[in-house]
Amino acid sequence: MSRPSRESVRRFLRQERDDAWAVRLLRRLVFGVAGAYTLFALASTSMASFVTVCGLVVLAGLLWLMRRRGQLLLALASTLVTAALAGYFGAAREIAGGSANGMLGGQAVFGYWALSLMALLGAWIPRTHPGRRGVTVVLADMLLVVTSAAGTVVPAASVPMGFAALTLVLVARGGGLAALRRRAGSWKRSPRRGVPAADTDR
Repeated sequence: MSRPSRESVRRFLRQERDDAWAVRLLRRLVFGVAGAYTLFALASTSMASFVTVCGLVVLAGLLWLMRRRGQLLLALASTLVTAALAGYFGAAREIAGGSANGMLGGQAVFGYWALSLMALLGAWIPRTHPGRRGVTVVLADMLLVVTSAAGTVVPAASVPMGFAALTLVLVARGGGLAALRRRAGSWKRSPRRGVPAADTDR
């Protein structure tokens, strides 16, 4: 059996810079084990704490995956804020009316949650969008918040007003108005049908 040389011992004792296990994977494994043990400890003590930490971890992972998609993050944050404000205004209206059923009670709150999701989908479904999609969602959500606040005074008309405002924003920001202007211009430039041509022989 040959004895290890001095150079092999030196390579063994030194950390090579291109060693993927030592440089990248080792610290990830250590933090992963520490995080798994923390979740296990929280699960054994309090289920609520465990669910909260798991939700925060999932949210942090989603934010990390979408860190380079600023418009999508802006749209998702605006949608969450709009849904929360709609729930708050709906609960305030129910409390003022004497029938408090919680934050999720009432058809108006559900309607505004659906409208906020429609704003999110309406900005991302078209393949070609002339403007920034996240800004489109923010504008639509701002109008939804305003109409939701107006719904505390006029409950019956709040959701229809929100739907009309959402439609106008999506049409305006999605290129619908530009398409209508182009079509109107083509109609004006096209010759009128049924009008006889002028007689040039006379």
